[in-house]
Amino acid sequence: MSEKTKFQLVNSFNELVETAFEGEINALCWSRELKGNYAEIIEKVGVEEQLYVLEPDELKSLELSEEGQLARAQILADFESLSALGASPLINIIHQYERDDAFPFFPTDVYSFHADRSPVPFSTFLCTYFGAASELVSNDQATQKIMIPEIRAELRTLYDGEEADFDAFLEENFFDLHYQADEQAEIINLGKGNLWRLAIDHPESKVLPCIHRAPLENEGEPRLMLIC
Repeated sequence: MSEKTKFQLVNSFNELVETAFEGEINALCWSRELKGNYAEIIEKVGVEEQLYVLEPDELKSLELSEEGQLARAQILADFESLSALGASPLINIIHQYERDDAFPFFPTDVYSFHADRSPVPFSTFLCTYFGAASELVSNDQATQKIMIPEIRAELRTLYDGEEADFDAFLEENFFDLHYQADEQAEIINLGKGNLWRLAIDHPESKVLPCIHRAPLENEGEPRLMLIC
């Protein structure tokens, strides 16, 4: 574990799902060097949608080279392993996520550093197979945006209810889930092929939720990833 990054490396899928988050550790990484041609899958699907969900049956139907078949087998193995946990993984081809421009001073799209929340205990799992990889920042190197005075003042202009209910308004609109990285923060790239498990905000969590974001896509290079 790095003093600054607060994540832990594991050596297997079982270790990834069975290791408990504790202390400052709220991200686990199964570091892998994957074989196969993942770009071929994107090419064969051939979609132009900003965000396309690739169903396993469609993936299985693709005619692929040997390298493409290796990539497909890996994605399906990850999909099935996560499904067996009771998760609902998605295989995504991403040209660009939808941008949130409703409040220019406070975007709440996934390009913003954010934490995930759930009413039930679980974790976020993700793996980038091709394209730009997701990023995270340690909790002690970021500030919750609603606690930054000038941003909080802007948010008050959007609210016309009782003062006692202001924090509930922030939570209902997910403003409380977004963070601003410190100027000197160490931004951690999650890398290609690695399967990550990130802590989320839920009632039984014993650690802070992991702060992460989607990267800006490389020009002309869609992302291929699995997430749940």
